[in-house]
Amino acid sequence: MMSRVLAILLAVLGFVSTFRVDQTEQVILTQFGSPVGEPIAKPGLHFKLPFVQQVNSFDKRYLGWDGPMVEMSTKDKTYVQVHTFARWRIADPLRYYLRLRDERSAQSRLEDILGGETRTAIARHELIEVVRSDKDRKPLQDESFTGPLTGEGTLGVLRPIRVGRAAIEKDVFEAAAPKLAEFGIELLDVRFKRINYNQQVLERIHQRMISERLQIAQRFRSEGEGEAARIKGNKERDINEIQSAAYKLVQQIQGEADAKATEIYAKAYGQRPEAAEFYKFSKTMETYRKVIDGDASLVLSTGGDLYGLLKRPDKGR
Repeated sequence: MMSRVLAILLAVLGFVSTFRVDQTEQVILTQFGSPVGEPIAKPGLHFKLPFVQQVNSFDKRYLGWDGPMVEMSTKDKTYVQVHTFARWRIADPLRYYLRLRDERSAQSRLEDILGGETRTAIARHELIEVVRSDKDRKPLQDESFTGPLTGEGTLGVLRPIRVGRAAIEKDVFEAAAPKLAEFGIELLDVRFKRINYNQQVLERIHQRMISERLQIAQRFRSEGEGEAARIKGNKERDINEIQSAAYKLVQQIQGEADAKATEIYAKAYGQRPEAAEFYKFSKTMETYRKVIDGDASLVLSTGGDLYGLLKRPDKGR
């Protein structure tokens, strides 16, 4: 019976005297709240004083910090909303434990330091520097937008900058890393996750976009009107050429027909004197039909040829 009790006591003592370190962890032993020995980062089974020493484990993997969306002002007094994120790890567990104790405190300290450095960096640069990735970026251009669309502020033309967003992120990293190192934190990377414009800034950007699109639309309309005028001019020229050629051909055919008809008439009515007299009479009657209608009023001389033809034959002698 005593041996069984002794075995149970040894098992309990062994259980409370050992602890396991995972490969993703690093451990600091504390005795009455004070660190004891060096940090333990080697995975496996380790020993400690039972009931006296306490195990404090920390993650040794890369950790993330995702800051809140914060509104801040740029150098040109334009308010933007910046969402920053970072990657970090616990490089000095002992210092980390003494200064921060846990990850919650570390996240709070990261927010204070990175948020402050982000505000400082944004305030030193203009809006165009913050939203542009880098100063060497070349925009994709549509060939149809080249030509008159040139100059600063037009579509396909980027305003020149000095540094760009990548350099600003680097400034935040270099300023915050030494401050976080004092807490045992190694800062690995800092990035701007999202940059949103303030509502007033958005309205100005939308107006600029509308202006650029109107400029493009006006150019297309001008080109279309010019092309329409060219096509219309070509059409009018072709119509005039066709009408001129047709009129020339009509006059030529009509002239040839009149000449042929005159030749036929001359041959027909020139054979006998009576035929010539009849031709003269028929042409005169044709003239009457064209000149005299129901509303015509004529004043004729008694000695005229026209009056002579209208007299009755028995009274004209």
